[in-house]
Parts: sequence; C-alpha cells; structure tokens
Amino acid sequence: MPTSRPPLSTRRVLQAALALADSGGTDSLTMRHLGRELGVEAMSLYRHVANKDAVLDGIVDLVVAEIDLPGAEEDWKVTMRRRGEAAYRVLTRHPWAPPLLMSRTNTGPAMLRYIDFTLGVLRGAGFSWKLADYAWNTMDSFVYGYTLRRLAFPVAPADYAETAATHQHLLAGGEYPHMAELTRQVTLGHHPGDPDITFGLNLILDGLERLRDAEQAG
Repeated sequence: MPTSRPPLSTRRVLQAALALADSGGTDSLTMRHLGRELGVEAMSLYRHVANKDAVLDGIVDLVVAEIDLPGAEEDWKVTMRRRGEAAYRVLTRHPWAPPLLMSRTNTGPAMLRYIDFTLGVLRGAGFSWKLADYAWNTMDSFVYGYTLRRLAFPVAPADYAETAATHQHLLAGGEYPHMAELTRQVTLGHHPGDPDITFGLNLILDGLERLRDAEQAG
C-alpha cells in the first residue's frame, strides 16, 4: 500500500528548497527540480510560493531563523560578539546564503526579528539611531565577508604551517623580507595565521564603543 505524502504547504516547499540549496547551491534550485523533490508538478508549487524569488527569500529567512540570539541582559559587547559568532556558525552550514543576504532586501519575519533585536541591544547601550544603524550594518558586512573568505579560502587553518613551508622558496632572495619573515613565523608555529572571527568582531566593537562615547560627550 503506497505511503501517503504529507499535504503540500509553504513551509514544506521552503524546507525542501533549503535542502536542495544546501546540497547543490541555488543554481540547482529550480521550480521543476523542487517539484520533483516533493513529488508534484512544478505548477502545484505556485499555490504556495509566488515564484523562485519568493522561494529564495523564504529559504534565506529560514537560515536567519537558525541564528540563536544571545540574552540581551548581558553586556552589549558580549551580546553583539555572540550574535556575530552565532551568525558565522549558521552561515558556514549554508554556504550559498551570504551572497543572498548581501544582494536581497530580506524582510522575512526572522530577519526582522534579528534586526529588531540588534537595534534594541544597541539602543539599550546608549547608541543613537544613526550610530546603531551603522553599527549593525558594519558588523553584518564583516560577518558575511569573513564567512565568504573562509568558505572560499583554499587552505584549512590546520594546514597553514605546512602550506607556508611549501611556499617559502618563493620568498628567498630578500626581495620580500616582511612576507618571508611572516611565512617563517607561520611555518615554525610561532603564529597561527588567519585569526578567527572574534578578532575582527572585537576590533569593530571596541571602535563602536569609542564612537558612542565620543558622540555622547559631544
């Protein structure tokens, strides 16, 4: 006896689309392919999603919904740092998502909650509306860019020292003394190489704190 399929719904369509994007990127996500995955004709999907753009908006919002928001009762810098770290962890699970986050309006309920929470933390910490807006946009730009770089970088952090050693011969002869010394430091294990995301988040947060204090003093 055939197993009955659960009824089609917007959420089921989007969850199937999310799985397709995770397995093959958004280029593989077509309405026809999505219909096949759900066992229906592509035309049936349009009762639940308007078009592929609506699907992309929907799955981006599902990704944002995975970001655990920290407790706002903590110090604002701790909260914002944990927010950035949580976003990075989620985005590395969905490598296709950062470009869509940077190229679409993204006004789904999860994104609106995410931004509203962030503005609340910054306003509660004494940031003006203008500076709060600049702050969260700057932090998110860094998180998205850092994630893309890490996802695309051809060397894993555990392999930095070995890779540096194999390229040392390119720096012989004294033409590039600073690069040569930095490479030597990495090769010897005296310097780990690329920092984790916390380094950049702390730089941004310290700078934002100074800007806030200067604005309040002025």
